[in-house]
Amino acid sequence: MRKNLISRLFMVVILAGIWIAGSGPLAHAQDTGGTGGGGESADTATGGAPKRVRVGVHLSPPFVMRSADGYTGMAVELWENITKDLNVENDYVSFANVRELVDAAAKGEVDAAVTNLSITRKRAEIIDFTQPWYDGGLRIMVDGQQGAGFRAMVRGLRDAGYLRSYAWIGFVILVATVLLTIFDRRFDKNFPKRWRDGIAESFYTVMQVAMSGRMNRKNLFGWIGRIWSGVWLVIGVAILAYITSTVTSVMTTIALTNQINSVGDLPGKRVGVLHGTTAQDLADEHGVAVQPYSDIDEAVAALLADRIDAIVADGPVLEYYAFTNPEDPVEVVGPIFEPDKYGFGISHNTNLARPVTLEILDAAEEDYVEELREKYFGERS
Repeated sequence: MRKNLISRLFMVVILAGIWIAGSGPLAHAQDTGGTGGGGESADTATGGAPKRVRVGVHLSPPFVMRSADGYTGMAVELWENITKDLNVENDYVSFANVRELVDAAAKGEVDAAVTNLSITRKRAEIIDFTQPWYDGGLRIMVDGQQGAGFRAMVRGLRDAGYLRSYAWIGFVILVATVLLTIFDRRFDKNFPKRWRDGIAESFYTVMQVAMSGRMNRKNLFGWIGRIWSGVWLVIGVAILAYITSTVTSVMTTIALTNQINSVGDLPGKRVGVLHGTTAQDLADEHGVAVQPYSDIDEAVAALLADRIDAIVADGPVLEYYAFTNPEDPVEVVGPIFEPDKYGFGISHNTNLARPVTLEILDAAEEDYVEELREKYFGERS
């Protein structure tokens, strides 16, 4: 009996010990050890970031550029520095435009979106954003020779309807040349006998009257000839005055209306944007028709070919292109409008946002972000 009692007491003590151990701090530590305090998965490295991440990029110099070793640029260097501290390895995937990049992050096809990605409410509804690391905004790029070329003059004359008038003047000059040749061959004994020489002589005489208002030829018909010569002079002066006034008016119009110096000058102009950027989103919201291009090189080619009048894009991208391509006659004009901030986009399927944000704050406090800015844009003036 005593032996059974002792055995039962022993079992009670053992069960009590097991219960205490199962509800104590050790068990609690074991329960939480598999997740990072906020419910993160077990395959996380330092700071809760995945050990290997898929990083989507969009080429946008100087933030993302392709090199012989892979990708480089201000955004890529900052991201590489951050993920190195987090013990993370990157698998890069390139996207043709920003919209495709953001959509891929929203669908979980990539874990992060790295480029000069503007933080907007529309994008924040489908992906997470880190702490901003660069101040941006939109600016305007124009052809540095806007309104000064021969093509601009011809286009202005055409739009004003003057080219049709010039065509009629040319037709009248041609008819007058033929009639004057026939007339002089009949009444002027000294006029060249060959048609080729006669046409050339008459054309010179007609153009002299039309362009200078003077006529150096002998009078064959007395007072009637004088009156006829006077009529020719009046016609020549009128033609000269008409051509001069129309060309002057078109040049003045070009100088007043074709110059683009700010966003207020854009209505009615042919504007190019980069596909999927905030510039295109802004145009869509306001119902403005724009021509999207895949990258800055394609947009500049269209600008210099006179297919568009201006490019609206992120100011830093335009400034960097103008600085690194001095052979292209382009200018970045006007102040920044629609200012925004750049951040890294993070898929909802990952836990990267917080640890990357903390690393961005460290990089900013240690002036690493400023060092990168000076590396790619030079010292502040």
